[in-house]
Amino acid sequence: MRRRKSLMCLAIIASLTLAATPAIAKPKPTLAEIEAAKQAEAAKKAAADAAAKKLAAANLTLKQLTARANAAQAVYLKAKRELEVATAQAIAAAKHAAETAAAVAEAHRVIGKLAANAYILGGSMSDIQPLLSSNGPQDLIDQLSTLNTLGAQNTTALDRYKAAEIVAKAAKKKADEAKAIQVVATAKVEATKKIADAAQALQQKEVNKLRAVQDKLMKELATARNVRVTLEQQRQLALLEESQASTAATTINQAKVWPNIGFKGRTTIRTTEAQRLAAVAFAKKQVQARKPYIWGSEGPNSFDCSGLVYAAYKSAGLGWPNWDRLNSALYSGYTKHVALTELQPGDLLFYSYKGTISTIHHITIYAGGGMMWEANSKDKGLLYSSIYSVKGLMPFGGRV
Repeated sequence: MRRRKSLMCLAIIASLTLAATPAIAKPKPTLAEIEAAKQAEAAKKAAADAAAKKLAAANLTLKQLTARANAAQAVYLKAKRELEVATAQAIAAAKHAAETAAAVAEAHRVIGKLAANAYILGGSMSDIQPLLSSNGPQDLIDQLSTLNTLGAQNTTALDRYKAAEIVAKAAKKKADEAKAIQVVATAKVEATKKIADAAQALQQKEVNKLRAVQDKLMKELATARNVRVTLEQQRQLALLEESQASTAATTINQAKVWPNIGFKGRTTIRTTEAQRLAAVAFAKKQVQARKPYIWGSEGPNSFDCSGLVYAAYKSAGLGWPNWDRLNSALYSGYTKHVALTELQPGDLLFYSYKGTISTIHHITIYAGGGMMWEANSKDKGLLYSSIYSVKGLMPFGGRV
């Protein structure tokens, strides 16, 4: 029975140990990772360059399509002008034809009146009859031999009638021709407009395709470049902080709290009290989860000191451009300075081995009551500790 209890205790301890074991942490970016990112960026650059050649050819096609669209538009505009001219001419010709037709009708009326007068004055009814019963102007003109008997005055009237008839026929023919030209011009306008619209649509399609390809390439290249730059920055920040911490570990005569020699930070803050408390809660959760300390890491499985600060406020809702991954020294100038006597939970604390900004090597998050949450070191890991447990406290806190 006692042996069974011992085995049960061992099993419970083992399960607790496994539960507390953190996930495998990723250290600061290695040179190999940065080199791989450079190669990926170079590959995207090569792809972009190759695509640029295709884009150059496509741009040539676009220029040709643009020229074709412009030419089609010019033809269309010319056809519209031709139609305007043809329409004006058709209207004028139709008006002229109407006027000449009216003149013929008036001449016909005058001749009829003269013929009637001739009869009254003693003319033969058989001579006048053709004038009154003619079936049209031409039929009337064909009776000129008969009309000669009506006298010189009547002959003059008939000559005018004949001339009017000729002019009227010419005007009618011209009007018909003008109308036909107008019809052709209208059809030409419709046809050229279709061609111009089709050319413009094809041109726009090519433009849209080029824009889509260019946007895609630029986004892919920018992403690859950002990956490379981010890895390089993370490594440089981690190396600098690591070097500062190493120097601090061997520096003697460090003050518990350094004097204030006029340090300046931001003039404004970017957070609410709720966000600062959320950052504190995040840091507390990482410490209680016993996450390991690894240089250059900012979570989710491991952290260094500035990585914990960055991740805590990022989880509280701060993002670029209001919040970025920096090191301890840079964060001191990236926050509004407050006196140590005015600290609030969420404020940042800074530690230096000489009391200057350039020698700040450690950063923590104030928890309240003189305590802080911190990613301390490789040996100690993430801790909940007194703000005075690390030497070299700077004489101000930083409110994000």
